Amino acid sequence: MSKQLKSDIVLTVVTMVWGSTFIIVKNAIQTLPVYNFLFIRFLLAFLLLVIIFYKRLKNIDKKTLTAASLIGTMLFLGYAFQTMGLKYTTASKSGFITGFSVVLVPILEAVFLKRKPSKPAILGILLAFIGLILLTTNIDLSINIGDFLTLLCAFAFGMQIVLIAKYASTLDTYLLATIQIGIVALLSGIVTFLFEKPFIPTSVDVWLAIIITGVFATAFAYVAQNTMQAYTTATHTALIFALEPVFAAIAAFLIAGEVMSFRAIIGGIFMFAGIVLSELPESEVSK
Repeated sequence: MSKQLKSDIVLTVVTMVWGSTFIIVKNAIQTLPVYNFLFIRFLLAFLLLVIIFYKRLKNIDKKTLTAASLIGTMLFLGYAFQTMGLKYTTASKSGFITGFSVVLVPILEAVFLKRKPSKPAILGILLAFIGLILLTTNIDLSINIGDFLTLLCAFAFGMQIVLIAKYASTLDTYLLATIQIGIVALLSGIVTFLFEKPFIPTSVDVWLAIIITGVFATAFAYVAQNTMQAYTTATHTALIFALEPVFAAIAAFLIAGEVMSFRAIIGGIFMFAGIVLSELPESEVSK
């Protein structure tokens, strides 16, 4: 099995895990304050990775710490906006709007990595923007605060993908993942102790959500992403991540019976088409 194929398979599994957690997180934050939840989730993941990779910690250098801190900050902003947004929007809509980060990757690559967007990427951005409008605006064209917060999360996650693409091939990806998750735990802890009244949950359902998201959707997923992105490009990774909103909508329907409106479904189709098109090679479109 080639490294590229292995990377694709692992990143697809990661995407499936992430997509299934939207509704799980939405249910958990009905009981637990947002940053309280994020703090426990990422602290659990960080401690687990420290136990697994403790021998590598002595190899931390300034470059790794700087890169991981920057990526971790973007990751924190992404989850902070996304989790807060989930309080005011549906899990399925959150999944599709988060997917907009995939379309933003070519733009962010052009700005920060000096890679010019292709014609398919530009067309994909246009389609996804139309889909975003259909998905997030009400009949009077107002935007739900939850949708807006989730859109901000898409920008942060787009930056995280691009930054990993920039650093993953030259740094220890296990350390990179461990430190960035630790940064998210640290920032979440600061915010929850400053602005919330954090507490240790007693609900079995909440702890199940913390374990699922902390172990599988955080510890496993981000080690896998950081490691596998060393063998592929940011745009190829982004194409695979385009499946996340689909998995999110399916999970939301199966777990909570969430049904998207016809207008939202059309918007989701436009977004998904834009996401896929934005990552196609230019030669594929011109054939």
